[in-house]
Amino acid sequence: MTCEVLKAVFPLLDGVDLASCMLVSKQWREIARDDYLWKCACARKWPSICKRPSSSSSSISYYKLYRTFYKRQRCRDLPPPRLSFNDLEFYIDIWLEGQLIFSEVIPGPVFLIGIKEPPSGISEILRHHLKRPDYKMMLPVQPRFCLPLGQLASISMMASRKDSDQFACIINKAFFDYVDRTSYRAHASDYLDFSPAHPFISGIRAWISLLLSDHGNDGSVEIFGIEMDFCDVAGTKEEVLWLLDMLDWK
Repeated sequence: MTCEVLKAVFPLLDGVDLASCMLVSKQWREIARDDYLWKCACARKWPSICKRPSSSSSSISYYKLYRTFYKRQRCRDLPPPRLSFNDLEFYIDIWLEGQLIFSEVIPGPVFLIGIKEPPSGISEILRHHLKRPDYKMMLPVQPRFCLPLGQLASISMMASRKDSDQFACIINKAFFDYVDRTSYRAHASDYLDFSPAHPFISGIRAWISLLLSDHGNDGSVEIFGIEMDFCDVAGTKEEVLWLLDMLDWK
């Protein structure tokens, strides 16, 4: 195929096809490296880029521009978190109609151990949830306690870090205003407060779920565990630790 034909066809190709043509032969590569062809590809994807005055765009390599930005960059791996669960303690308080019914200090590693074996007397949907391999932060409740149906329960959770002797609020008196009787969980959530050092991070919630068993009577449900997650943004141990590290510690 003659150079004239290639120079007539190549401007009609998108960047991905043009890059493939560069692999055919040395002749095709030399022609396809012409920055005018990549300017045409950029013009189809970002038309305004090519409207810059020639004096300011003379140093631009449209080939490099297209190669760099034509697709979304992959998420980079996080560096090791600066915070460890060994550095953390969680303070959990649950009220029922204003009366304190659960109050415990939970060492961070306890959340890592979680609920290894689902107890008897729970629904199959909840059992399946507990056995899923995705990352979870769960706490078995001993002794178990019951929540009367129709009464409003709320929860507060603080965290402290031993490395700096500081505290942060995770949940501030949020109500369990949704009970999912299908998955046997009661949910509460609250928006996290982040350090002023991270002014562009907002709108991220912490979720707390009470895990319900089939035991109890018609007027109440029994609680056998507590689950915490940050499903909006953090799905691994490392992501959770980075998120906690960015809270407004005081």
